[in-house]
Amino acid sequence: MLRQLYNNWICYQDGIQAKKRMNMLTKELFRKAIHICAAFVPLFLDFAYYPVMVLLTLVLVLYCVAEYLRCKGHTVPVISFVTMVAARKRDENRFVLGPATLAMGVLLTAAFFQPLPARVGICALAFGDGLASLVGKCFGQIRIPFTGGKTVAGSLACFAAIFCSTYHITGSSSVALGCGLVGMGFELLPLKDLDNLVIPILIAGICQFYFHT
Repeated sequence: MLRQLYNNWICYQDGIQAKKRMNMLTKELFRKAIHICAAFVPLFLDFAYYPVMVLLTLVLVLYCVAEYLRCKGHTVPVISFVTMVAARKRDENRFVLGPATLAMGVLLTAAFFQPLPARVGICALAFGDGLASLVGKCFGQIRIPFTGGKTVAGSLACFAAIFCSTYHITGSSSVALGCGLVGMGFELLPLKDLDNLVIPILIAGICQFYFHT
């Protein structure tokens, strides 16, 4: 009887853990789908640079206002729901910075760099940082010390994504290799949501320096 109760308890605990893991992966998939959508921004910028920049600025302002109101207990249709679905454990009961820093990273990169380096930087953010977290959560087994939980699988995915996207855009294997290594290195730092700012600007800067020296 006791053994049966113990087995039932173990099964119950395993079920809770499996449900928590599935919920975490669903949130991560949803978040990174938004992240990867940033890769479409350079395409839109090619067709209508100023309207797209204005639109992104308005989206950023609207999001910040909606998050402020949400933190004060007021729900904003659609935006508050999306934030709630995508929010991680560390984001509970606080202003969710991720979408704001993502939009700021794209805006600053597009504003201060020439079109090709900007495209490289934005795609590095979309694919490199986006896939690193997703692959790390799904397949990461080996954690890297002093990185805030980053995994070997996630870091390799980040390098591969930045290398491939940069090579596709520039056609230069040396630039792709350099951007991939630098992007992977900075993605390892426990920057939390600030990597959305650091990675695209840094990668775009490296690319612009290479092609104008």
